[in-house]
Amino acid sequence: MKKVIFLLLLTFFTTPSFCQNKTDKLKLQKDRLMLHNVAIYLRNVNQGSIDIDSAMILACKSHNLPYTLANDEGFNDGSDFPGNNLITNNYVRGAEMLLPRLSSINQIKLALQIGSFYLFKTGAKKNDLKNALLYIHKAQKLAEKTHIQKWIFQSQFLLAKYYYQAGNTQLSNKIFTHLVNVARKTKNDKSLAEAIDNQGTYIPDDNPEKAVVLAEAREIYKNIGNKEKEIETLMKIIPVHFWTGKMELAKQELFTSLNLQKKIGFLHTQYTETTISYIELLNNNLRNSLYYALKSVSSMEKTKDYAFADSFYIRLGNIYTSTGYYEDALKFYQKGIEYNQRELNAGTWYKSFFGALRSFMDNSKYGEALKYLETNSKKYPPKNDLDNMILYQLKGRCYEELGRLKEAEASYEKLDFYAKKLKNKEAVKDVATCSSIMALFYLKINKPQKAKEITDRILSITTPKTEGFNPQLLELSLFKIDSINGNYLSAIDHMKNYNRIQDSIDDIAKHRDYENLKFKFETSAKIQNIKSLKQQTNLQKSQLQSSRLLNTISVSSLFLLLIIIILLYNRAKIKQRNTSRLQVKEKEIKLKNIKLERLVEEKEWLLKEIHHRVKNNLQTVISLLNSQSSYLKDDLAISTIKNSQNRIYAMSLIHQRLYREDNVSMIDMPEYCNELVEYLKESFNAEYIHFEVKIDPIELDISQAIAIGLIINEVITNSIKYAFKDTKNCRISLTLTEISEDFYRLHISDNGIGIQDIESLQNSESFGMTLINGLSNTLEGDLSITNENGVSFQLTFKKDFR
Repeated sequence: MKKVIFLLLLTFFTTPSFCQNKTDKLKLQKDRLMLHNVAIYLRNVNQGSIDIDSAMILACKSHNLPYTLANDEGFNDGSDFPGNNLITNNYVRGAEMLLPRLSSINQIKLALQIGSFYLFKTGAKKNDLKNALLYIHKAQKLAEKTHIQKWIFQSQFLLAKYYYQAGNTQLSNKIFTHLVNVARKTKNDKSLAEAIDNQGTYIPDDNPEKAVVLAEAREIYKNIGNKEKEIETLMKIIPVHFWTGKMELAKQELFTSLNLQKKIGFLHTQYTETTISYIELLNNNLRNSLYYALKSVSSMEKTKDYAFADSFYIRLGNIYTSTGYYEDALKFYQKGIEYNQRELNAGTWYKSFFGALRSFMDNSKYGEALKYLETNSKKYPPKNDLDNMILYQLKGRCYEELGRLKEAEASYEKLDFYAKKLKNKEAVKDVATCSSIMALFYLKINKPQKAKEITDRILSITTPKTEGFNPQLLELSLFKIDSINGNYLSAIDHMKNYNRIQDSIDDIAKHRDYENLKFKFETSAKIQNIKSLKQQTNLQKSQLQSSRLLNTISVSSLFLLLIIIILLYNRAKIKQRNTSRLQVKEKEIKLKNIKLERLVEEKEWLLKEIHHRVKNNLQTVISLLNSQSSYLKDDLAISTIKNSQNRIYAMSLIHQRLYREDNVSMIDMPEYCNELVEYLKESFNAEYIHFEVKIDPIELDISQAIAIGLIINEVITNSIKYAFKDTKNCRISLTLTEISEDFYRLHISDNGIGIQDIESLQNSESFGMTLINGLSNTLEGDLSITNENGVSFQLTFKKDFR
């Protein structure tokens, strides 16, 4: 009975922040498409340094959407089901308590949602995976009882995802394969596409089989007219082709995706456009690269989606660096850094920073580059191994060019340390490139053995198809190493490879120079054309004005009087009309102001009336409990009712204060706490106890104030009842303080007899301790209980936990 009452109270005082039953299903599909599109982009632009779940969290934060939306597509179509809002508000405990009271279908949906919550929880631990499996099995058993194929499928899909997250990829793939085979027999295209899509999604990006599997799902989505899922599946295929070296195919698929996005009215096309720009830059198609980079910035501005603006400005900076406009490039890199400091950190901050550094270095300004590097790296230290590796490579290169070889070697040693830690396929090209530069340095300072170790490691991780890696420096290092060791035939082969790559680079450079000259010429020609057109326009305007002036002079003498009369008449009419309009507008504005004032008054009155009625209802409950206790003889029952009365009074006091005050949403905690303590003191005839109450001038909203009031009631009631053996020198201390800009601290202590087993108290299943723990979790607080000359409760919680 206690748990039911607690659940009802939690349900009453929990306000959902996101209600899916109000979400249009079409908008829901586009929201999910956007989340997957952004997450895939962030995963690739960070070169695998963040996983897809972390990327999805960033995508959800940037667009203010709940993280559950990313993983509940199979069982959440936008229609409301009980408990979903509790999961959305991260109050999973309330959803767990609600679960047994629902119908079978709603139980399945909520069990799947709870399982998904634990499975894809940020920084999930073993206990989270254990809880996920528990609720997946619950959903599976309920689904089997209903014999409904959809729910059987959804529970098994989530089970397969669980085994993948738990590291058992073999069992995960076995379940996915089984579901695909079952779906083929049902001849239901939607179920089959979903099964194949799930199977393909959980195949690694470096496995070409993933693209084959997802291509089948995409074709089915296309046939059944689900454009959003067709685009989403295509966006999963593109990274496979990109990272397996099929760059041209990836580009064509990006164009296909972009056209599909425009057809369905999907506005956030900037993530696709900037990726096209990147591939065009790799292929030295500078004009196309610039075109799509500018398109991505335009799309970003139209949608006002500035969360990852830094990555789009990086692209523009890279293009201008490639064309030799180092000063312009530096401006775009600094603009990217500026946006990153204001918006979400998507992991691309250091790309802007590195781009700015390379602009200095490409312009042979190594001293300025080193100063810029040291200043910013101290202020904003790198947060992952990839950024650390590239930072020390650039630092070592600056020292090397400035002739500070000992400091350069120290930087390259740190580079080597971080390079050995990077194992993901997306970072291979950067590891190989940085290591090649490091190998040449060790040859320069006469350490060929160290250079040989590095080149062997590069050869072990790279292939001829390693995307983005230029083996020119590696071939030069191998040539020098073989020459030193007397392997002249091998050295000759490496020199041939080096010359072949150099010739190719020279051809690219010539092509790029041609493109740059052509770009500059076309720009210059356009400027000249614009100037010429402006001159012609100005000349025509001058001639036209002269002609008009002559015509005016010739006819003005004939119609001067008529014009004056017409102007005066028109002026009078316009003035009269404007005056009438202003009067009407003034009346309308006054009427609207009166209505708005009445609405505000009615709203405040209504809120006060609600708080008054809630207070009266709670007082009625207290009176009913008081009447009931007069018929009871059992001391435990009477004590229980007394405790319930105190808890209800703590809540009633909140509504009483809101009814009396002008501010109907915030509680003045010093007055509230003092009044609550006086009530408890009087209720238990505790005049022999000295209460020390120190409350900072703090105001809390109703949700936090109720939780704090109930905790104070529970702890002080327990101290009054159990802490003191006699009535001498009894003291209870209550403080509520602001300890920082983001946190408050509640501290309650007594000088009573204390409790020997604190751990048993914390793990107690009593209603009081369960209530304290539950409310502490609701406040996202950190609760500690100590036994120092009495019992001390301390709760640190956030100012705004919503």
